[in-house]
Amino acid sequence: MSPLDNPAVRNAPPLRSDLALIAGMVEPGARVLDIGCSDGALLDHLARERQVVGRGMELSQRNVNACVARGLSVIQGDADTDLVEYPSDAFDYAILSLTLQATRDPRKVLEQMVRIGRHAIVSFPNFGHWRVRAHLLFRGRMPVTESLPEPWYETPNIHFCTISDFTDLCRTCGMEIEETLVMGGDRLRSGLGAGRRANLFGEKAIFRLKQD
Repeated sequence: MSPLDNPAVRNAPPLRSDLALIAGMVEPGARVLDIGCSDGALLDHLARERQVVGRGMELSQRNVNACVARGLSVIQGDADTDLVEYPSDAFDYAILSLTLQATRDPRKVLEQMVRIGRHAIVSFPNFGHWRVRAHLLFRGRMPVTESLPEPWYETPNIHFCTISDFTDLCRTCGMEIEETLVMGGDRLRSGLGAGRRANLFGEKAIFRLKQD
């Protein structure tokens, strides 16, 4: 069954704000791999609104089952080990949403993404946000925020980074930053770019990249 024929998909709730921004970066009719696709919300939105040819990879078997029940083409897989199985330029876009910080080798994952996709779209919580800095400075404890909701002993995040850290990694890997979007809460913060102001005021960042 096509996602477009599934009543559960047609009646799906509105897309999360950061995923809506990611969807806006994707050209209609593109070939898309959504890595760590969770319950498939972004994939089915892209199928309905952008007519993409979508595939997904998800670590959780429960989420894989939920995606398949929605009529989506999703397999169980680990971004750290399984992206190497895809041929180069197999997709127009490889997407990784709020998952990079939970991978064991973020650099390797990014390098694989720009290899298998003509463009890579990556989003992550910004550990350089002023609330995170203030929490560490005044409380001396690991922060718990809207973007980083779990306490340190339960979080899946093992590689926190800032926007500045990420842009440095892109330069080190020879990747071109095509577009940067910075969010404050659920809203897009315009005019911040990807510099110091973005690093201070952005809670989440979304980058579109390609191999330079």
